[in-house]
Amino acid sequence: MSYKVQPPLWLRAFFRGAVWRKTKSEKCVYLTFDDGPVEKETLWVVELLKKYDIKATFFCVGENAKRHPHLMDVLLENGHSVGNHTFNHLPAWKCSRSAYFENIDKGKQYVPGQLFRPPHGQLYPWYMSALKKRFKEIVMWDVLAMDYDKRLSKQTVVNNVMNHVRNGSIIVFHDSRKAWERMSYALPICLKRLQKEGYTFKVFEM
Repeated sequence: MSYKVQPPLWLRAFFRGAVWRKTKSEKCVYLTFDDGPVEKETLWVVELLKKYDIKATFFCVGENAKRHPHLMDVLLENGHSVGNHTFNHLPAWKCSRSAYFENIDKGKQYVPGQLFRPPHGQLYPWYMSALKKRFKEIVMWDVLAMDYDKRLSKQTVVNNVMNHVRNGSIIVFHDSRKAWERMSYALPICLKRLQKEGYTFKVFEM
């Protein structure tokens, strides 16, 4: 299952303009969250991060940001950065190019900044040039917690992160209802262990 947690090198080679991992020379990680903001889960994450004095990057679905503008304010007021995750969490493989970019542009109306992450990591290599014109960074990941997968145990989610993290890792959790049971268990454990192991936390600049 590790091939799902860490994307293989051959896949990364197709998207050279995307960011899969940051600096290897510094013991730091980039903590990211997908699919919010939603009332209970996002606010819980914000309070937990405040406890550990950690900032993160939240890739927000536009329709959620439209529905909960106060949560967008909470994220920004607490020093977190935000990125576009399309308006409807739309996978590139399930629509036309024009529909995909229309959905991204609609998301930009509600999610500020110059960061983008494709839902499900689904992206065509030939979309990269158009995306680079719209955003400063196309952010993928180095470690996928897989907290959204109901087939996995809570401890497996912890192991997914802690067994694969390394210098410069971009870690993905989900502040969503679907991931709540596993995320709310695994995230505090991972944060505590990562800090104990000497990792610092950085955010992507909007």
